[in-house]
Amino acid sequence: MSVAEPRRIVLFRHAKADWPPVSDHERPLAERGRMDAAVAGRKLADTGIAFDLALCSTAVRTRETWKLAVQEFPQRPKTVYEERIYEASPGELIALLNETPDDAQNVLLVGHNPGVQGLADILAGAAEGDARERMSRRGYPAAAFAVLSFTGSWKSLEPGVATLLDYWAPTE
Repeated sequence: MSVAEPRRIVLFRHAKADWPPVSDHERPLAERGRMDAAVAGRKLADTGIAFDLALCSTAVRTRETWKLAVQEFPQRPKTVYEERIYEASPGELIALLNETPDDAQNVLLVGHNPGVQGLADILAGAAEGDARERMSRRGYPAAAFAVLSFTGSWKSLEPGVATLLDYWAPTE
């Protein structure tokens, strides 16, 4: 794959979590979260993006979100469970994405707020249609995702280089 071809990054926030008496890392999805994760998976599949790689936080709620969402995909991408995504800042997430091999064209990251929303805001130097307005109006609720595109190597990913192509949240 040429670095001149556009790459896509989808930033997917985990679905709604429950609040049982466990550590934050071990919180599972709530019933609504399980339903929203499957719906988000269908919406992600509808984008037509063939993901080469999924990077997923090791937290229980992100792993459950991914397990339910990916069932809706025509093909399961290679999945890497990455503990550095949990509680990561946007800068830490950029550093992680900079490590992505250049043979991966389309990457999906399943993570947490505020890092995922911050990353979408920071990367998007431009936006198509009303995607930025919808993301600003809605925030980044559980199970929301943003689709961004940029050209270049993964090592060149930095603030402002991407275009926000689309944004979706469960109540849209």
